Amino acid sequence: MSGQTFGKGAVVALVIAHCAGMLDLIALPVWVGALVERFGFSPQQAGGLATLFLLGAVVASAFAAHRFNRVNQRVIAASGFAVAALSFLIASTQTAFAPLAALHLLAGVSVGVALSMVHGTMGHAANPHRLFATAGIAIGLFGIVMLGAIPQLLISHGGAAMFQVFGAVMALAALACALLFRNPSSIEPDTVTPFSRATWFTIFGVSIMTFNQAMVFSFVEVIGKSRGFEPSHVLAVLIALGIVNFLFPSPLAALLQNRVRANVVVQIGPAVQALLALIVTGATTFVVWAPAAAIFVAVQIFTHTFAFGLLARLDPSGRAVAATPATLMIGAALGPIVGGALGENFGFGALGIAAIFVAAVSIGFFTKAKTA
Repeated sequence: MSGQTFGKGAVVALVIAHCAGMLDLIALPVWVGALVERFGFSPQQAGGLATLFLLGAVVASAFAAHRFNRVNQRVIAASGFAVAALSFLIASTQTAFAPLAALHLLAGVSVGVALSMVHGTMGHAANPHRLFATAGIAIGLFGIVMLGAIPQLLISHGGAAMFQVFGAVMALAALACALLFRNPSSIEPDTVTPFSRATWFTIFGVSIMTFNQAMVFSFVEVIGKSRGFEPSHVLAVLIALGIVNFLFPSPLAALLQNRVRANVVVQIGPAVQALLALIVTGATTFVVWAPAAAIFVAVQIFTHTFAFGLLARLDPSGRAVAATPATLMIGAALGPIVGGALGENFGFGALGIAAIFVAAVSIGFFTKAKTA
């Protein structure tokens, strides 16, 4: 690893781009909820559209990460976010499933390429764990704004407003990358070696944990309303979720970086996530459901900060962390559509049961990575 020290401007660009590229981590419940309520799609169709975005990002990230050290990262990042911005702005003019599907896929491909450049560059920082934690704090603040603003904009301006906001976020990221992004020091091709078994096991563990995250979190808003909770109360929980994400997981991960072993954190994280998933999908009283829903995402953010730092150490070339969008979104891509299918056919309680089994697989991979 080059251990570069990036200037303030470059860090700002990386953080803004991280927030834009990880939009799904924050916006999935509002995204899927709006597709169901404002566009009239079924939960499975809505989950399918989100899945197309995420699958596009997965394929593009896997392709781009392998070539991370051979391209101009700044140009690729800025261009990718620009295309994503255009895709979402066009989506704001559409209501039919087919064009929205194509535009979700295009936006996902563009974001996947751009975000690989961002995360690969972050992996070359002198302290990747701390930089990723800083980006996590920013995405927590971003989540407060997004989860507070988008539902109100949907009420006043309709479903198109959501895609207009997404487009504006991507345009801001494109501008930041074009003006402030700094390419990392290059690595000679002969110094790049294949991933170790520990690297692959860690990648698989993160992907499966993210599948659990997306399967449940995509339907938090829908589950809350199906339980008969007041829509305003559900919205308050989503805002609280953003506040929790801002205040706790990333600052705590930065504070504990040298006090807790990353291998231990990534083994415990999926178990805590599964317990919360059981509560979120099974609780019928608001006072039980709300706290679990509010901290659900924080577990993923905290755990993945440690996983990111671990991968940066395991693979000094930066390719493993450049593949972060693929690592996260291959799980996130399947989560919404599987969650929608389970919810439609077996009830949303089935998601909690499934989460237990998925968490066990994730823990298994992280355990193998520790001993590899």
